[in-house]
Amino acid sequence: MSRLARHAATLVGSGLWNWHPLQGGDIAQTLLVYLNDGRTVVAKNGPDPLAEAAMLRALGGSGAPVPAVLAVDADALVMEYRPMEGTLATCWGDLGRVLAQMHEARPEGGMIRYGWAGDYALGAVSVCNTWADRWPEFWAAQRLGVHLAHVPIDVARRLEQLMRRLPDLLPATPAPALLHGDLWSGNVLVAHRRVTGLIDPCCYYGHAEVDLATVGVFSQPPAAFYMAGGPLEPGHAVRFAIYRLWIALVHLRLFGATYRPMVAQYLDDAGVG
Repeated sequence: MSRLARHAATLVGSGLWNWHPLQGGDIAQTLLVYLNDGRTVVAKNGPDPLAEAAMLRALGGSGAPVPAVLAVDADALVMEYRPMEGTLATCWGDLGRVLAQMHEARPEGGMIRYGWAGDYALGAVSVCNTWADRWPEFWAAQRLGVHLAHVPIDVARRLEQLMRRLPDLLPATPAPALLHGDLWSGNVLVAHRRVTGLIDPCCYYGHAEVDLATVGVFSQPPAAFYMAGGPLEPGHAVRFAIYRLWIALVHLRLFGATYRPMVAQYLDDAGVG
């Protein structure tokens, strides 16, 4: 019997009837848990359930569809179960609409700054979110520079070259939008041709184009997705490559050399020789 399933049942004040694993699990264990009181919930462990709960609540506060947080402690997050009965291919436009609304949320006090209230991790990769007043500074320090000591020397040299050029390639002070931060099709729940849930967030405040870019790392969104928030701004192709590069670097560190060609491609697309 799963320790996580038993603990989740205890957190929500019920007995455990049954459970089974859900897809995913590269970084955390996620279970569908059936309770004795008839409820079905989702339980998830590390790396930081409390931080993830705070992110889900922030996303929900923006109006984005997210599973409700039912209970949480340092060992487990228990969420509302939202079935996935369709594919993102049927509702790219709705995802664009959801993101446009979510990206209207701003940091507390309306300040122009970029980051998040705390750091967290994607598996063994730390995600640092120290606040910065200028967006290129944040991206250089917290999304590129943090990888320099962990990647091959030739990749590190190209990253340093890109970091020096970021003030010319990224907007200095874009509106600090609430970002999902790790948006791909596997983190979007769909039912009845609508987005019913955004899951596994990696939230911070930053340029709204980050989410638009990263969802295209493993998918090819149609024009309807991008147009939902209005026309893309000139130069977006280079910025998309820079934002996708962070996802590629995380995958390189987590899963190895298979992702090195992806890193190289995004560096090429960003104009780094």
